[in-house]
Amino acid sequence: MTDHPHSGRSDQLHARRTVVDGVRVVSVHGEIDDDVHAVLSQALLSEDGAAAPLRIVADLSGVTFIDSTGINVLLAAHQHASDAQGWLRLAGAQEPVAHVLRIVGLDTLIDFYPTVEQALNA
Repeated sequence: MTDHPHSGRSDQLHARRTVVDGVRVVSVHGEIDDDVHAVLSQALLSEDGAAAPLRIVADLSGVTFIDSTGINVLLAAHQHASDAQGWLRLAGAQEPVAHVLRIVGLDTLIDFYPTVEQALNA
């Protein structure tokens, strides 16, 4: 398990990585905006130059806000995984965040699931 905190704000972003049956699960808490996009990108993609994972579930149940920077990070992670014949799945997005993701059409590119368990078993 790896934590990637960003400090200095009361709404700081935390991203915790675990691996479940070979799938990287990234549990994200806080607001995803320009100030913290590097934390999310590092948690989703690679660590210390290691190869990016092929299968990723991003648990967004703890995310209260996402802007275009966060959307771009999710798109980059999706593209990275897809290029390697893998996938990115999103799980547990609260309605305000899910609404933003649907408005920009992310739901047409990346599969959304109500829970991490459902995303892992899809």
